[in-house]
Amino acid sequence: MGSPRGIRFTEKLLREVLVGPGLRALTRLTVEGAEHVPATGPVIIASNHLSFIDSMIIPIAAGRPVGFLGKSEYFTGTGPGGWATRTWFTAFGTIPVDREDARAAARSLELAEAHLATGGAFGIYPEGTRSRDGRLHRGRTGVARLALASGATLVPCALVGTDRVQPPGAKGVRPAKVAVRFAPPVDVAALERQFVKGKLLRAITDSVMDAIAERSPQERSAIYASDVGNDGDGATGG
Repeated sequence: MGSPRGIRFTEKLLREVLVGPGLRALTRLTVEGAEHVPATGPVIIASNHLSFIDSMIIPIAAGRPVGFLGKSEYFTGTGPGGWATRTWFTAFGTIPVDREDARAAARSLELAEAHLATGGAFGIYPEGTRSRDGRLHRGRTGVARLALASGATLVPCALVGTDRVQPPGAKGVRPAKVAVRFAPPVDVAALERQFVKGKLLRAITDSVMDAIAERSPQERSAIYASDVGNDGDGATGG
């Protein structure tokens, strides 16, 4: 499975035969706005983040491989479970990152940019981590930096219901209805004509989060997901 051709074959086999149909049935998956995801060429899919399973649902909904940054341990597991996890993430272009290595973590956007330069699709969660309280939190500006550096199409994406399929911390999955709603691409060029530097990064990021919020039933939060609980109840701050 090491050759590009073998990886493409495995990805298509997983998405269309071995895993995709089962996940579609388990989630009764509905997809809206699929026309906003280009079939080829570099594209950033920026989504809210509710569950570990999000990174499996998005490529199925997008109809093409979507790479993500993934923990390096996903690629080193043993036994049947380790093989299945490694095969899935390798086939879909997941980029292994050692979270314990500060230098590797710092290069994450460079790795994503390199993936996009090959014409691939890359998935990113602007909130930075899964939402533990179910709210849609403030986006971090890495997504804007990546869009500006790569010139890739930037498509916001709202996931609904994946937290019911696999809640944070749960190891198994359960049947629940899931919707994936893609928004029209963010007009980055128009924002570049209005803003510069830090204000531009924030404007692009907020445009992504606004588009997600329009398509998600989540309550909006003004703080970062990583700050939830740091001030008592996570309701204020940021």
